[in-house]
Amino acid sequence: MRSIGISFLLIGILLSCSDKENPTSNSVQTKAPIQKKTELENLIDTSIVAAFQLVDVQDLNPSIVVELKYATTDNFMGMVLYERLKSAYLQKDVAERLSKVQDYLSKLKPGYRLCIYDALRPVSVQQKMWDALDSLPPVERGKFVSNPKNRSLHNLGAAVDLTILDQDGKALDMGANYDDIRQIAYPSMEKQFLAEGKLTQVQLDHRDLLRKIMTSQGFRQIPTEWWHFNACSRQEGLKKYRVLLTEP
Repeated sequence: MRSIGISFLLIGILLSCSDKENPTSNSVQTKAPIQKKTELENLIDTSIVAAFQLVDVQDLNPSIVVELKYATTDNFMGMVLYERLKSAYLQKDVAERLSKVQDYLSKLKPGYRLCIYDALRPVSVQQKMWDALDSLPPVERGKFVSNPKNRSLHNLGAAVDLTILDQDGKALDMGANYDDIRQIAYPSMEKQFLAEGKLTQVQLDHRDLLRKIMTSQGFRQIPTEWWHFNACSRQEGLKKYRVLLTEP
């Protein structure tokens, strides 16, 4: 673990140096619709894959869109939490299952695409999220962010937060935004909110579509977040996979 940590530290140093030495390196326009990864990005990818046996989801299935919310300020904390983590990484077997989910969605709804909001998440970031919700009792906090002491399947690359984009690239209306801590986001309370008119049938149909395609590959939804799906139980994940403690 110490040698891996040192290699990640060196990568971080290289990244900061690269940004200073090549401030306009990303401004060059090419005719290719998809930009190739830089040597440094490939170095980070190689280190992650070698140490944790993870894969970049888009390398496996380019049809899947990635919009990591914690790499931006568009999240419940309103700040960038991922300084270097810009791709969605999952365990290889988990990513393969998610790729099949996209294939299934494409058959059901041509032109529709999965959009990942979060995948692999370091424990260090998990801790920041947990601390930010310290006004909530631990039991209530745990419905939204797993206690970092217990680890999360996100820390193992075995959980994914996602939605569905329509053929125009617009996210389907789920009746509650990503990171919505209110009960309106709870799958367990959908029928009640539908009966009360707080959720529409269309919104519920969208959630049902997401569940249908995800459960087709064995992903499990949690009761409090329509966007969150686990690839396995936490106990199983801790036995099979390694925990990412800090950002590479």
